Amino acid sequence: MIADMKNEAEMKQDTTKPIIEVEGLVKRYGDFTAVNGIHFQVMQGEVFGLLGPNGAGKTTTMEMIEGLRKPDAGIAKVAGYDTHTSLTKVKEVIGVQLQSTSLFELLTVKEIMRMYASFYKTSLPIEPLIEQMILTDKANGRVKNLSGGQKQRLAIALALLNDPLVVFLDEPTTGLDPQARRTLWDIILRMKEQGKTIVLSTHYMDEAHALCDRICLMDKGGIVALDTPRNLVHSLQSDSAIEFRLSGQTEDGSLLDRLGELNEVKQADRREDVITLYTDNLQASLLDFIQFADRSGLVFSELQTRTATLEDVFLHMTGRSLREA
Repeated sequence: MIADMKNEAEMKQDTTKPIIEVEGLVKRYGDFTAVNGIHFQVMQGEVFGLLGPNGAGKTTTMEMIEGLRKPDAGIAKVAGYDTHTSLTKVKEVIGVQLQSTSLFELLTVKEIMRMYASFYKTSLPIEPLIEQMILTDKANGRVKNLSGGQKQRLAIALALLNDPLVVFLDEPTTGLDPQARRTLWDIILRMKEQGKTIVLSTHYMDEAHALCDRICLMDKGGIVALDTPRNLVHSLQSDSAIEFRLSGQTEDGSLLDRLGELNEVKQADRREDVITLYTDNLQASLLDFIQFADRSGLVFSELQTRTATLEDVFLHMTGRSLREA
């Protein structure tokens, strides 16, 4: 269902017109550089993902584009408005769901929606937004009684009240259970169908793959890669992976080179005692690996095969796991 919604929305978007332009953004905190001279554009109508581990610079980047944090260098424009010189105009065309949103716990959902609507010159009708966020049965309930997923959906509803052109979602599904995450995924794709441009930060590779038209892969304040999920994975030149763990032995330094010469293996990577072989011919490579292990006395455990993922792209480009970085 999510894949169908994404494909349908992709057909409607205007991918030729940038609505966000980022040029050389830099943010420093003392001697630490959180964002280091990044450049990218976000096209109108797309879901643009900032994917990377905690501390990669995703939130700082979003806050500079939103005008919440002043860059030390570079510029950011939203719908043609400079976030430094035309911040009031920028605020009129964006909606923001922060990574951590403090809500008035004793107000009802309707009450807090009405309060936020009063902050704008014009706002969308409240009832349809409540329905869109699947909160109709909670409309008269207090915020303090909402679940984590319901609070996140309420935060997104508040971000949509001014009918923004661009919606920023900062780690919207962190801490949610799988069902709540999938519900939010459906909502995000429906927002795209309605013509919204969405900038989504996440450290979940499955989320980025399922939702994003393009992904900006970030690490240590810089951009590691920027492309569609399909093209990023294809950059490995492999569709499948064979992964195993070395069992109680140290390799002689040439093991990766020898594994890389196995039938149809395009690349061999190692992270601690876990080795991953990338291949376009899983059956041929797996058979050759088993024969190689038997000939060379290689002892391994936890052998598994899988499709290549964005995690593999990050590992290949940084030498570190996305989850452990």
